[in-house]
Amino acid sequence: MILSRQRAEEVFGKVQKYSRADETEAAISSTSFALTRFANNTIHQNMAEETASLSVRAVVERRMARATTNHFDEESIRRICEAALALARLQPPDPQLLPMPGAQTYRSVDRFYDETAQLTPQARAQTVQEVIARAEKDHLTAAGVFSSGAVRSALFNSRGLRAYHEETLSEFSVTMLGDTSSGWAKKTSPYCAELEPLRLADRAAQKALESREPREIAPGKYSVILEPSALLDLLGFLILDFSGLAVHEKRSCLADRKSPKLFGENISIRDDVYHPLQTGAPFDGEGIPRQRLSIVEKGEVKNLVYSRQTAHKVGTQPTGHGLPLPNELGEVPLNVVMDGDRASLDEMVRSTARGLLVTRFWYIREVDPYQKIVTGMTRDGTFWIEDGVVKCGVKNLRFNQSLLAMLGQVEMLGPPQRTAGEESFEMVLPAVKVREFNFASTTKY
Repeated sequence: MILSRQRAEEVFGKVQKYSRADETEAAISSTSFALTRFANNTIHQNMAEETASLSVRAVVERRMARATTNHFDEESIRRICEAALALARLQPPDPQLLPMPGAQTYRSVDRFYDETAQLTPQARAQTVQEVIARAEKDHLTAAGVFSSGAVRSALFNSRGLRAYHEETLSEFSVTMLGDTSSGWAKKTSPYCAELEPLRLADRAAQKALESREPREIAPGKYSVILEPSALLDLLGFLILDFSGLAVHEKRSCLADRKSPKLFGENISIRDDVYHPLQTGAPFDGEGIPRQRLSIVEKGEVKNLVYSRQTAHKVGTQPTGHGLPLPNELGEVPLNVVMDGDRASLDEMVRSTARGLLVTRFWYIREVDPYQKIVTGMTRDGTFWIEDGVVKCGVKNLRFNQSLLAMLGQVEMLGPPQRTAGEESFEMVLPAVKVREFNFASTTKY
C-alpha cells in the first residue's frame, strides 16, 4: 500500500468509526525498500519489500495502551481498535498522562525524490558492477550494500491533530579488503544521485592500499584526527544524555554537573530537523512540531530536549522531540548538527608531528556512564602520521576514552557534512583533530 495523505485520512476515518476510547491516536505508515548486497566481488542478494502498519493508541480513564496491525480491511481495523481499548483497560491509571495534543501547524520539508523512489534493481546492479571492477583493478575484494526506498507516515488523533510526511532514502556502503588491510566508506541521502558510489569505492580502495602491511605501535595518548564517521559513532553515546527525562531521572551524565561548561570553546551542537543535510519528519512521536534547538554553545550546555510529558513534569515547554507513547526514554535529539570550521584533513595532517588518522570505530561499549567513558576499536583504515605526513597503516588499537574530556581537547575542526556510521544514526558533523586521545591496547590485525 502506498500511503498518500488521502489514503491515511480514509484509514483514520475507519479508526474513528470503531474506536470507543476516550481519546484515540493512529500512527499509519508505509515503506517500500530495496537493496542490492555484494561480497567477494559478486552480487549475492537482491531484495525488495513493501510494508504498511497501523498502530492505534487508546486512552480511557487515564489508562493507555497501543495495538498494531498490518491489515487495513475494515474488520482488521475494528479488531485493532477493540484490542487497544481492551489492553488500555488492563493498565494502571497514569496520573501524569496528558490529554492528546490538538491541531498543529508544521513547517514543510521537501525530502522526497522520484528518482530515488523509482531506482531499479538493474541500476543498482550496474553501479555495483562498476564498484567491483574498481576493486579488481587493484586486486582487492569488495563487499557492501546499495539500498533505496521511500517512507510515508501519518499521525492523526481524535482531538484534531493531522500530521503527514513522506521522504525517500538511499545508502551506499563499501568495504575494500586486501590481504593485510581494509578500507571503508559510506554515505546516505534522500537523493540517490548524491551518493556518488564510485567516489566512495575509490576512497575505500585507497585506504586499503595505503594501509597494507600495517605496523604495530605502542598504546598511549596520541593526537588523533577523527574522520566524521569516527566522531559520529562516539557522539551517539553522548547525545541521548541531552534528554530532559534522562537528566530528571539522573540517568544522564549531565545530571548534577556543577558547571554547564563541559566542553571546549569550539564545540557548538544543535538539533535542527530543518538543516538542508538532515532528514526526518518535522514533527515528533506525538505530532508536536520539532524546534530548532541549540543544546551546546561554545562548550556550554544550553538546552535539553523535552517531550510534552517530561516538560509538564519539570515545569517547562516541550521542544518537539518526544517519542511515540508509551515509552520509557521520553525524548531524543534525532537531528544533530555540530558546527565546524574550514580545516581540511590535509591541513590537520600537516599540523600533526606524531599522531593517528582514524577512519572509523566499531564494537563501541560504554564503560562509565557518568564520566561518559567508552571503549572500542579502530577499523578499516588507521594510519600513522609523522612530521605532518601520513607514513603508513598501523594495526588497530583499542581505545578507552571519556567523551566529555575528548570534546574539551578538540584542536581543529573541518566543514560539517552529512555523516553515516555503523553504530549511531546519521548526523551532520565535521572531522576533528583531538589531542591526548587514549589508546589502551593494541590488536594483532
